[in-house]
Amino acid sequence: MLQIIQNLKTGKTSLEEIPCPQIKKGHVLIKTYRSLVSLGTEKMLVEFGKANLIAKARQQPEKVAMVLDKIKSDGLLPTLETVFKKLEEPLPLGYSNAGEVIEVGEDVSELVPGDRVVSNGPHAEIVCAAKNLVAHIPDNVSYDEACFTVVGSIGLQGIRLVDPQFGETVVVLGLGLIGLITAQLLSSNGCQVIGFDIDQNKVDLALSNGIQAFNSSSSLTLPKGLGREACADAVIITASSKSNDIISQAAQMCRKRGRIVLIGVVGLDINRADFYEKELSFQVSCSYGPGRYEDDYEIKGLDYPLPYVRWTENRNFQTILNAISKGQLNVKSLITEIVDLEEYDKIYSNLSNTKSIAAIIRYKNEAVLKTSFKVRSTKYEVRNRKHEVGNMNTGKQPSLAIVGAGNFTKMTLLPILYKTGAQIKYIVSDGGVSGTHLAKKYSVSMSSTNYDEVLKDKEVDAVMITTRHNLHAEMTIKALQAGKHVFVEKPLVITETELKNVIKALEKSERSVTVGFNRRFAPLVTKAKSLLGSSLGTPACAFGASAGRRPPSPIMNIIINVNAGFIPSDHWIHDISVGGGRIIGEGCHFIDLISFLTASEVKEVVASAIGTDHAENTDNVSIILKYKNGSQGIVNYFANGHKAYAKERIEIYTQGRTLILDNFRKLQGFGLSGFSKKSSKQDKGHKEQFNNYINYLKTGGEPIIPFSEIINTTNAALAAVRSLKTGGWVKIEQ
Repeated sequence: MLQIIQNLKTGKTSLEEIPCPQIKKGHVLIKTYRSLVSLGTEKMLVEFGKANLIAKARQQPEKVAMVLDKIKSDGLLPTLETVFKKLEEPLPLGYSNAGEVIEVGEDVSELVPGDRVVSNGPHAEIVCAAKNLVAHIPDNVSYDEACFTVVGSIGLQGIRLVDPQFGETVVVLGLGLIGLITAQLLSSNGCQVIGFDIDQNKVDLALSNGIQAFNSSSSLTLPKGLGREACADAVIITASSKSNDIISQAAQMCRKRGRIVLIGVVGLDINRADFYEKELSFQVSCSYGPGRYEDDYEIKGLDYPLPYVRWTENRNFQTILNAISKGQLNVKSLITEIVDLEEYDKIYSNLSNTKSIAAIIRYKNEAVLKTSFKVRSTKYEVRNRKHEVGNMNTGKQPSLAIVGAGNFTKMTLLPILYKTGAQIKYIVSDGGVSGTHLAKKYSVSMSSTNYDEVLKDKEVDAVMITTRHNLHAEMTIKALQAGKHVFVEKPLVITETELKNVIKALEKSERSVTVGFNRRFAPLVTKAKSLLGSSLGTPACAFGASAGRRPPSPIMNIIINVNAGFIPSDHWIHDISVGGGRIIGEGCHFIDLISFLTASEVKEVVASAIGTDHAENTDNVSIILKYKNGSQGIVNYFANGHKAYAKERIEIYTQGRTLILDNFRKLQGFGLSGFSKKSSKQDKGHKEQFNNYINYLKTGGEPIIPFSEIINTTNAALAAVRSLKTGGWVKIEQ
């Protein structure tokens, strides 16, 4: 299918072929007939992309501060590499879509194939939208009119925050698309509406729709006839400007205790006197309404009860459609141009056209549901078609499928695999956009959105899973059942039941499961391990990173301090059912590292966290690990430290010797003959891990991490969470 994509690094807008998205639980697939170009928002994104790095930095000073902190902790070159890769991410444009439902997912009863609907889907021939962001189109409303729904809801939500009363005077500053819709809705609500804009064309359009409108380039004075005090009850700002004058002008227009709501983007250096003397209220409107950016509502489909949240995003959509249906909102007069999808550049090459209000993209849409795209040709692999291919493998080169196209795949996995010359046949992504972009960049043969079809390909030797944590176990089991080796970026599972199911599946399979515990492969960790071995008179080579059997190690005390950094509470990692929490999702890394260094298995765990509420979901925790050989480990995993401080510090104490590993950049030794320190650029072991894994797939032999160790580490992480609940030591089941 075709979709409009923007490159934030260059500002280039392009029409790309990508695989069709897969249907998901609580979602519907929609065949698009019309989508509305939000000229203000999309112009801002395009201009940001075309700006140079200095200009980009000036527009986002808060991001610059984050970059500077990362430089302090991780170094200059790794930080710059991260920034440049972030800017290369493809950005789907558009969020006001109208079309026909062609497939519904599990847990969707309100919609059926054939329904005419609107959604917040992008400019694409096929979109996958969550059910709470989809609304039925009335029979008398055309697709041209319906595609204004989502943009209209932005204005409607601003009105709801103002809470206008019948007969009140409300000023709308900015008569672009949202401003014109807002003004009409206010007028339908019985308000006296006054609009201002610097563009006379927009002023004239407002006048033609019955709005009292004025050109603000000459004056922002309210007209006479507003009563004894020429002032407004409320002001809604829909303008886009860097100037601080607009907020000041809005305050001056208001009566005492007036209300100001910001929908647009303006300078917010507020003059206290303007607000203090009149006791004005000011509020920023959040997009389409309650539910916006809430995963429970938008992704999981949990609706808010109507008696308690009267106007959600979806109910705002319905209200706009009803207003269009009843003739209370005239959007036809706002249409400046309608262009075919293939001629999208007629719009995007002229976004600065001041005469344009609303541009609509028209879709012929004869697209077949295709979920695999052969990147180096124009051929699509059609979903559910039997996939018979010849033998691609030459020699012993393994064929890989990467599942997941998020930050880890983009920043770490693919750049390393590309340098190894690994043969990657597929990259599977949720929506197809990010996967196709990465496939083109790293010479991956196929971009797909259908994991099950990929597993049917007999040429695929191994799958590498980098999705959200709740999918790891199920995808691992499916891959084993399909006869594939599996590499899972940590964690392997997020529940004990999932672990038991994975073990059962592996017992029935001849393939292997490896988890991405990369830190044991870090060069400075390997050096530390060899030093510990040498201290016992054991050859250093016996402690290679991939060694399956190890000679006895001395009893050790190991402390790992992790300055993990704050992650907002609404991030998916904190959702126990999705991310499993940070102990299981990230803490397992450090448990594995201590186990590797001690060459022993955890037998008992106790954990303690700050506070008592929601302890299982904490990210400020100390975990004590007792090992079978008598060693002890402590993982201090804290998210309340300063982000400029180094993220990881490992301290090893044994037999009168001490090793300190600082952030995988410097190793210091105390009491070790012939060794004092060693430094290098930061290397957490990913390169060596993936090199070893590819070599294992080529040549066979023992897996790079014994699965018994993976089980023990996983059980220890699960036990740490259980300890937080019970408040005591938890023994590890073997």
